[in-house]
Amino acid sequence: MYTPLNTRNSLVKQILAALAIGLILFIGIVVFWTIGYQLVYAGRIFPGTSVAGVDLSGLSPEEAAVKLSQTLSYPNTGKILFRDADKLWVASPAELGMVFDPSASALAAYRLGRSGGLFGALAGQINSRGLGVDVPPVVIFDQRVAYAYLQNIAGQVDQQVVEASLHVEGTNVVAQPGQLGRLLNLDATLIYLGAQLQSFRDGEVPLVIQEAAPKLLDVSSQADAARRILSQPLTITVPNYREGDPGPWTYDVPVVANMIAVNVVENGGRSEMQVGLDPAALRQTLNELKTYVDRQPANARFTFNDGTGQLEATQASNVGRVMDVEASIAAVNDALLRGEHTVALSVAESQPAVADTATGADLGITQLIQQQTTYFYGSSDARIQNIVAAAKQYHGLLVAPGETFSMGSVLGDVSLENGFAEALIIYGGRTIKGVGGGVCQVSTTLFRTVFFAGFPVVERYYHAYRVSYYEMDASGSVDPTLAGLDATVYFPLVDFKFKNDSPYWLLMETYVDVGARTLTWKLYSTSDGRSVTWDTTGPANVVPAPSPLFEVNPDLKEDQIKQVDYPAQGADVTVNRTVWRNGQAYFTDQFQTHYQPWQAVCQYGPGTEDPERVAKRKKLCVTSST
Repeated sequence: MYTPLNTRNSLVKQILAALAIGLILFIGIVVFWTIGYQLVYAGRIFPGTSVAGVDLSGLSPEEAAVKLSQTLSYPNTGKILFRDADKLWVASPAELGMVFDPSASALAAYRLGRSGGLFGALAGQINSRGLGVDVPPVVIFDQRVAYAYLQNIAGQVDQQVVEASLHVEGTNVVAQPGQLGRLLNLDATLIYLGAQLQSFRDGEVPLVIQEAAPKLLDVSSQADAARRILSQPLTITVPNYREGDPGPWTYDVPVVANMIAVNVVENGGRSEMQVGLDPAALRQTLNELKTYVDRQPANARFTFNDGTGQLEATQASNVGRVMDVEASIAAVNDALLRGEHTVALSVAESQPAVADTATGADLGITQLIQQQTTYFYGSSDARIQNIVAAAKQYHGLLVAPGETFSMGSVLGDVSLENGFAEALIIYGGRTIKGVGGGVCQVSTTLFRTVFFAGFPVVERYYHAYRVSYYEMDASGSVDPTLAGLDATVYFPLVDFKFKNDSPYWLLMETYVDVGARTLTWKLYSTSDGRSVTWDTTGPANVVPAPSPLFEVNPDLKEDQIKQVDYPAQGADVTVNRTVWRNGQAYFTDQFQTHYQPWQAVCQYGPGTEDPERVAKRKKLCVTSST
């Protein structure tokens, strides 16, 4: 059915007017309700309002405050529980700094439904009327009091981080496990406590405890390792032990205990405890052993049997050894940690050039190629002892083809401990007593043997003055043609060296005949056809010995006189040598010697008058030619 346009517009207007009237009526009702409800409860708390569960409906703020103060005794009677394992702490809220304000709490309840504007107030009234609203109590929380209370708990809860420890007392291993560190977080715990107090209910407040683990918590395995190390003595050996080798060396448990070291190291971000012998202490010990262990490879020693033409071994060869101290430290500690107490040192071995199984044919030692003898008539027992001690060092020695032989390096330490005695030596421009006097008899004999065998002399030093021993012939007379054929050794400052420039090995043999006062040096090899011619100027530019020197010796008595040095003429000697090989001149060399004139020295006791006359009467300090 068709409705005219004017009729439709009129209908819309009627609807809108009705809605407007309804809205006005609703607002009016709301306003009336609000104003009327507030008028009804003017000065009183709206129904359904409570504080901490205490109903305050219809009460004035003053009445509500009285009721709250009479009803809510929570601050004094409430219980707050703190727990740490089996430890408990119980306190009232008041002891923790809580103070309840009933007046402020009542006023907060009164304001419910009267704040927040028209609709906020209306919502509050509706909520309290319909559902009920529990207004939080107003409390004052003095955190300083709570902090002090929690600090008391912290004093019982907190504990420092304790690292595990291990040390040795005597021979006992003492180990202590580590301990976790614990720290009460006061600020975090206060937050939980404040929330619990605000609830006005008894309850347990969690203690916020932070734990810290030590770097080392358990060292029981390391303690077991230390006890294994100290379970028995430590024995150190030379590998491939042979008769005559040094060692073994055994260190008792107390000695080993003094070397125990406990170290904490970082490994991949983790701390680890290591137990073993202290490398520094062990290094000191092993360095002491190294002096006994290390040795150069030594060839076998031989003598040549002139009857059979064969070599006969008199001393076995020795394998050379060099101890690796750092590798030995690791070997000792590794073995101890495995429970082993006998440990071989780490040693590098080197084989000698000539074993005791070598033959003359192998070495080219087939015949005697040279020998020389010197004489020492009139020598003291001490000088003879030194000649014997020095000569035996060279008996049976081999010199390799191409080798430069050093006499001093073989002679070693000339000391009383090595069998030498005090005899006369030339030192500081005087002839004095010193250990090893007479050794130059040996060096002179070797020089002459090398000289007449035709080998190159690399290093040779002559004596400061002419010594009669080195110019003696078989009869004991002085042979001037032997002047300039002496050699002195005072190692390491002064040495005698020669070179074996032949393709064959050399064998040296030394023989001392004490009764005959002779020293003979023999060289065995294979002749390569060399021979020697030589000439000498003999003593030239002779200078007489200075007049005798007389000096006081407080250890002598009056009129007692003693000659301590002897005169010798100064001279120059030049010796020329030509070495031939198979009829051709192989090489020539020259040995020049300058002997100083030497002064006789006599010492006399204090108070001696005219010591020269006394000396002459006793035939002392008389200048004579050599």
